[in-house]
Amino acid sequence: MKVLVPVKRVIDYNVKVRVKSDQSGVDLANVKMSMNPFDEISVEEAVRMKEASSVEEIVVVSIGPQQAQETIRTALAMGADRGILVKTDDAVEPLGVAKILAKIVEEEAPGLVILGKQAIDDDCNQTGQMLAALLGWPQGTFASEVKAGDGALQVTREVDGGLQTLALDGPAIVTTDLRLNEPRYASLPNIMKAKKKPIDMKSPEDYGADIAPRLTVVKVTEPPVREAGEKVEDVTTLVEKLKTAGAV
Repeated sequence: MKVLVPVKRVIDYNVKVRVKSDQSGVDLANVKMSMNPFDEISVEEAVRMKEASSVEEIVVVSIGPQQAQETIRTALAMGADRGILVKTDDAVEPLGVAKILAKIVEEEAPGLVILGKQAIDDDCNQTGQMLAALLGWPQGTFASEVKAGDGALQVTREVDGGLQTLALDGPAIVTTDLRLNEPRYASLPNIMKAKKKPIDMKSPEDYGADIAPRLTVVKVTEPPVREAGEKVEDVTTLVEKLKTAGAV
């Protein structure tokens, strides 16, 4: 089985995000970028499936600027086999990403597409569901456990009421949650090997996908600064202060 793993280049999760002075978006100048943490989990899961002989080939896809090659190389160092970079300097919304991925799926014919449930920059949590709708494939979102066998998948999902287990006939879409696995660190030998693995360079025009933006960002603002906490001597005082603040 071939697995397709989309990955996204985002601001590193350890970096404090700064909003532009004109509030038009987030300042990306001189900011450390890395692979979306949820996508790291999806790459790790694909590699584990390959190690268990459930998968023969892992293809990593990224849609973004030239620098997104670094993100693909990271996935290749973790154990993926080859990459595809759809190069564009424009911001691509989840629907546009799903359209491009649908075209790539038609070309590559994978048995499984596994991707992070959301990206930490826009937090949309839409691409996997949109891709499943465009392809007409079954989907298992927010996966905390994935078992593959005999052309079918068993996906355990994290839902509000606990856990839900689904049986999916392949090909299928799976989006990963945080508790699915712990991504590995790429070793130095694997990092060196990743430099020789192939990355195909493409553009959105190669797939004929309409990625025109449907959304307009009106304003981006930082969250309000949290006020300092206050200690109280007893429960009675706490209740009185809550009443005064209108919290109870």
